[in-house]
This record gives sequence, structure tokens and C-alpha cells, in this order.
Amino acid sequence: MKLSNGVEWALHCCVSLTQSQAPVPAGRIAKLHGIPPAYLAKHLQSLSQSGILRSTPGPTGGYVLTRSPDRITVLDVVLAIDGPEPAFRCTEIRRQGPLALEPEKCRTPCAVSRAMAAADSAWRAALEGVTIADLARDIEADSSGAAMGSVRQWLAGTG
Repeated sequence: MKLSNGVEWALHCCVSLTQSQAPVPAGRIAKLHGIPPAYLAKHLQSLSQSGILRSTPGPTGGYVLTRSPDRITVLDVVLAIDGPEPAFRCTEIRRQGPLALEPEKCRTPCAVSRAMAAADSAWRAALEGVTIADLARDIEADSSGAAMGSVRQWLAGTG
């Protein structure tokens, strides 16, 4: 499965926004992560359209999470950025070629399609089981407790 770079960027942005008490301008978020601002803006819009972020206009405006980070899953972010389509699309290859089956013999999905659908379901369930709060906690643990405080200070302009 290949996801766009936007998914990684969006997840890091959401984790970073858990540390802000005020809206954070898109440019500041982009600078924090070394992401091209114009490209990130497109993904921030997608997150806003999906209800994960809220955009506040004006000189003190920016982006904030719309709900608690423990209520935003990784799957929510993936779907907002890359869309809801499954990774595998069955083309009914068994109905093609010299040994093609008649349509009436293809009323149920074939073994390949069933296996891929099961994998897609498992993948989605795994991503739905991890929240932005979980990621923030794990990043904090991986950094021996230093990462989130640094992000909080940097976003507030004191770091």
C-alpha cells in the first residue's frame, strides 16, 4: 500500500496542533516541519473540509483541531488526505481471456478479491485503532519526554 506524502505531513501537523492553545498559521506549521507551504495548504484544506481542523481567518488566525485528539483517528486523517477508495480494485479478470467465465458464474467475489478486501479491512481497522493522542503520546515517549514541550514552545513563538 502506498500513501501520499500528504498523509505523513497531515499526521505530524495534527500531532503538533495538540500542543497549541491558539490557532497556528499554515506557514508556521509548514516551517516547523520543513514542508513546502503551498503544498501543505492543500492538505490543511482537506483536513478542514473533513472536519478534523478548523481554519480561523485574520491576523491571529490559523488552524486548530476541531475535537479532542483522542477522538481523531489515523484513519480519519488518511481518508481526508487520500480519499476513501480501497487500495485494490477488482477488474473481474476471470471474465477475460480465452478461458473467461460467463457472468452468471461470477456472482460472488473471487479468492483474489476476497483476500484483498480482507487486507483492506484489516488495514483500516488498524488505523482506526490509533488516535492522534496515541501518536502524540508515543512521540513523547520516543523522545524521552522532550518533543511535545519543544513543539508547544515553538508553536507559541517562545522556542
